[in-house]
Amino acid sequence: MKRNIRLSEKFLVLGYTLILLFMIVQDLIPLGSLNDIEAIASVESLNEIIVTMLIGAVQILLILGGVLIFAGKRYPLLIKIWLLVHPTFIFLGAIISWWIPYLFGTGTEEKIETFNIMFGDTHSFLPVMNGMVPNTLHTMFHLVLFVCIILTSYIFLTKNNKDKEIAKDRTRVIH
Repeated sequence: MKRNIRLSEKFLVLGYTLILLFMIVQDLIPLGSLNDIEAIASVESLNEIIVTMLIGAVQILLILGGVLIFAGKRYPLLIKIWLLVHPTFIFLGAIISWWIPYLFGTGTEEKIETFNIMFGDTHSFLPVMNGMVPNTLHTMFHLVLFVCIILTSYIFLTKNNKDKEIAKDRTRVIH
């Protein structure tokens, strides 16, 4: 059966591929002013960094795999739910960990010192608020993840041409 992969699905694959690359390189490979791997290593052990990287990468690989398996086909209901819920929970974790402390100061007492050590010398384009600032690399990750969630919603809420053809064929058979 020929797949009819939509442009939105291609962008979704691109987005999750970028997120996967982010997960792999963010704490292990120097990216100039976008990260500070020495500072991260001063706070977390190499084992902690690798475990964190593997947990994030495996999650994104599973999501990306789900998209690749069903792109251009009909997504089963459980896959639709999972492809929306899982990334949304990752995004909510980012909001709770980064944006709520940054915007409202909630929970910053415990995070300010660690965040400033790990990310204090990295590039950011936002002003410092409540003693911290999300760096550019993480801000871009959060933005791409949000766009992926929006794209997934769009894909599931709109019908692809194959679905329209199936519906037309069914009406022809019924009449």
